[in-house]
Amino acid sequence: MSTNNSTITSQHLPFLNHVIRGEGEPLVLIHGLFGSLENLNMVAKTLADHFKVISVDVRNHGSSFHHKSMNYEEMSDDIFALLDHLNINSCDILGHSMGGKIAMQCALSKPERIKKLIVADIAPVEYPPHHNEIIAGLLSINTKEINNRQDADKQLAKYVNEPGVRQFLLKNLIKTESGFTWRANIENVANDYNSIAQGFELRRQFNGPTLFIKGGNSNYITSEHQAVISTLFPLAKAKIIQGAGHWLHAEKTVAFNKIVNDFLSA
Repeated sequence: MSTNNSTITSQHLPFLNHVIRGEGEPLVLIHGLFGSLENLNMVAKTLADHFKVISVDVRNHGSSFHHKSMNYEEMSDDIFALLDHLNINSCDILGHSMGGKIAMQCALSKPERIKKLIVADIAPVEYPPHHNEIIAGLLSINTKEINNRQDADKQLAKYVNEPGVRQFLLKNLIKTESGFTWRANIENVANDYNSIAQGFELRRQFNGPTLFIKGGNSNYITSEHQAVISTLFPLAKAKIIQGAGHWLHAEKTVAFNKIVNDFLSA
């Protein structure tokens, strides 16, 4: 793909759905669980002034293909298959939350292909299954019986209290000629959620420049994770964005983009 702002969907090619913006050194952006490439649009649009930004939908999300397995080795292979298709030998990579784990797996499995790694508010550790209520709520929605998003929101509210979280999740709900359906494959995510929650074995290292960006109000990265991070990523540095939570790139976009641009341009 050579034109800017163009998209390949999984309906036509067996690669991750993606959008390319800008020119320059390639930078891959990877969203988090139940998200899509649109989540990082404000990051992509700014960084496209200096980089060739490749935003992707990971498997079972957005417009990418569906697959019953969601382990990180396979999801990192999806990224490299796309890079091969685009004739990109090496790149910088940035991932948020689950996307950060995919980015870390890319760096650990094929370090020669990753120049700089940026991880947004996630650590390379196993997390408790704190998405179980969300998954149960999404699975409880009968798409054949809802007439609008408000109907879906009422059903999801029984499981998810925060209106903002429900609004984010229901972006996966799309209307077709035959009614509502999910863009994300909720069942596949649910069936392999244990793989998504997993951490990394301490048998590989990425010795390239690495930056972890933490939301000051988030508890996804703690001091207890420092030893694992240092073992896997010896050159890792950290930045904290005060006043931001887990969605730091959306809550403090200007600060987040400056930190990323400064790190990549150094």
